[in-house]
Amino acid sequence: MIVPVRRLAVLGMLAAALTACGTAQAPPASRPAARPAPARHTVAPAQPQSQPQSQPPSLAPGPAGLTPVFSHGPRTPDRTVALTFDADMTADQGARAARGEHFDNPALIATLRALKVPATVFMTGRWAEQYPVQARGIGRDPLFEVANHSYSHYAFTGDCYGLPTVSPDRMLADVERAYTAFRKAGVEHPMPYFRFPGGCHDKRALEALSPAGVTAVQWDVISGDAFATDADAVARQVLDGVRPGSVVVMHCTRSAAPATERAVRTIVPELRRRGFRFVKVSELIGAATARR
Repeated sequence: MIVPVRRLAVLGMLAAALTACGTAQAPPASRPAARPAPARHTVAPAQPQSQPQSQPPSLAPGPAGLTPVFSHGPRTPDRTVALTFDADMTADQGARAARGEHFDNPALIATLRALKVPATVFMTGRWAEQYPVQARGIGRDPLFEVANHSYSHYAFTGDCYGLPTVSPDRMLADVERAYTAFRKAGVEHPMPYFRFPGGCHDKRALEALSPAGVTAVQWDVISGDAFATDADAVARQVLDGVRPGSVVVMHCTRSAAPATERAVRTIVPELRRRGFRFVKVSELIGAATARR
């Protein structure tokens, strides 16, 4: 999910609406043609092989069976916060990667490991194909969990930050293709969570993904790291926005978010000083479902 900084003000206002990100509304459309439901991606997080696997928490389907949407955890005295990182790469950016553009950010992952910060990486299938060794390393590290950010990073609605769009009849297949790419890269236990590219979704998109059994994960804190070069400004925006249960959206894409790793080195110690504990998205969802 790449959101230009100049559009954050608009996105911030929309955050108070249905989800923590503005929902780009597309014209009403009929439900895609029925197709056999694929296996639901309710698989366990990566853990050492000696430990038993357990089913990760997820939200129940929304009204009329729509894909449920999650934007933050409970606002309880238990000061938990989830840092999430979008590993963006569109289906047609292979040529740019071949010319040396870095859609990965190994220094960021190394910093999270050094600081012992659990995190959720929303990965596109194209990113996993481009960086299979890194994808496998993230997926097998119990500090992290890998979730789905689509295969192509095409938008699931129209008018979504200039992204090309995926047609409604291909939305489910795009998500399934990402899971296939993860497993080919060696990510054995991707989570049943999905983040819409750009955060843009509508009822048609939620209907289309319902057979996948995923929970759509949005956020309530926009870091502003996309295309930003001022790490201190990114850190201030996160620190000013975090509340108990917050989900922070950041990026694991060096070329499009070059200040993220430096910002994290400021954000993590300060939030810990304030009494916050870092968790993965799965823990926040588990806490939310336990309260229902």
